[in-house]
Amino acid sequence: MSQHYYSENPESDIKEKAFAENLSGIQLSFTSVSGVFSFGTRIDKASCNLIKSFSPSGSAVLDIGCGYGAIGLYIKALFPEQKVAMIDVNNRALEYSRNNSKTNNLKVEVINSNLFSSLSDRIFDDIVSNPPIAAGKELNIRLISEAYEHLSDNGSLWLVAFHNKGGSTLKNTMMKVFGNVKDMDKSGGIRVYKSIKKI
Repeated sequence: MSQHYYSENPESDIKEKAFAENLSGIQLSFTSVSGVFSFGTRIDKASCNLIKSFSPSGSAVLDIGCGYGAIGLYIKALFPEQKVAMIDVNNRALEYSRNNSKTNNLKVEVINSNLFSSLSDRIFDDIVSNPPIAAGKELNIRLISEAYEHLSDNGSLWLVAFHNKGGSTLKNTMMKVFGNVKDMDKSGGIRVYKSIKKI
């Protein structure tokens, strides 16, 4: 059976890599793990771009597909007043997100959820994601459509992707669902897209 980082229970052998990252003047320590995006000794470039571009719209943030926790934990570190929730379907990702939050003394909520399935009617001011393009177009269209329903008025959806490797489809879908989309960052083929739920 093929295993992906968006599998619920990865069966690959556990291999860990510990590293420190410094973004926007804040250093955090992480342990990444095989079977969870993105395994290595650095935060992936796309996630870094999203972290550096992000500015909060309110006080509640949701990180979708949190992996080992890089995006959500950096948002909490950079904006301590934010209430940060982090979700993933991958149980190994959830375990390492919790471990990394403890390592960095950052209080976040880590939830097992397939997109919004465990969040019922919860509302957030910002939703962020480095979405799993390899999981398919249908899943990412659902992510964008359902994100709209879970955003507060004037809340924002932030997505990052390689523009020529699925990002353009994300951008077009964000435009259709939200009626607006803006490139917040362009770097090395990577784009950070932002849509606002305007009322």
